Amino acid sequence: MSFDRFKVLTFDVVGTLIDFEKGLLDGFRSFGGPAASDLSNDDIFGPYVEARDIHPGRASQVMGEVYFHVAHKLGLDTSEAAAVSFQAHVLKWPAFPDSVAALKRLRKRFRLVAMTNADRVIFSSYSHTLDNPFHDGVTLDDVGIPKPSPRFFDYNRGRQAAFGFRQDEILHVAQSQYHDIGVARELGYSVCWIERRQGQKGFGGTPVPKEVTKPDFHFATLVQLADAIDADMAGER
Repeated sequence: MSFDRFKVLTFDVVGTLIDFEKGLLDGFRSFGGPAASDLSNDDIFGPYVEARDIHPGRASQVMGEVYFHVAHKLGLDTSEAAAVSFQAHVLKWPAFPDSVAALKRLRKRFRLVAMTNADRVIFSSYSHTLDNPFHDGVTLDDVGIPKPSPRFFDYNRGRQAAFGFRQDEILHVAQSQYHDIGVARELGYSVCWIERRQGQKGFGGTPVPKEVTKPDFHFATLVQLADAIDADMAGER
C-alpha cells in the first residue's frame, strides 16, 4: 500500500508521541520514596494498569488517586505531598526523542489530528511539548468516553468529514494495540503501528489486547514512518 492515498494522519498521543512509560516510571521513582528504587518496571506497570482501570477519568484530575492505589499496593510513600507531586509531574511527561522532528516532516504532507484519551488540559501541555504540530485534536473531554470505544473514532470521523476528508483518506498512527490498532482495524481504518516497545516483553503500561492485530504499516519509531513516506513519495515522482 502506498502512502499517497492518505491526506490525514490521526495520532494516539500518550505512548506514541509522548513517552508515558518513562514519565510514569520516573514519577513513581521520584516521589515514591526509597522503596521505589527496588522495583522493576513491570512491578510498577501491573498495579498502574489496574489503577487506571479503577480511575479512568480525566488524567489532570485522577492521577493522584492512581498514585495512591499503586503506592498502597507497592509500599511506597502514601503522603498527600507525594500524590500531589505525581499528579503535577504528569503534565511534564517527555516526548520520544524522534517525535518533534518527525511530526514537523509529516506536517508538510498531511493534516495531523490528535486522537487522545488525555483530557484537554493534559493534551494542551503535551501539544506544547511536541511544538504544537496538530491541525486538529480530539480529546476525552470532547467525546466523553475513551478509546477503545468505537464512539471515539466515530466522533473524529464525523469531525474530519466536516472538513471534507473521507475515512479512506485517513491513516491512524498509534502504539497501543489495545486502545487503537485493534479497534481502528475493526472499523475499517488503515493503521500504522508504531511499536515503541519493540524488542521488549509484554505490553508495559497498557492493557493486554485480546489479540495482536496486524497493521498495514509497522515501524519501531515515528522517524521510520517519516522516512518511509519520504521514500514512497520520492518514488512517485
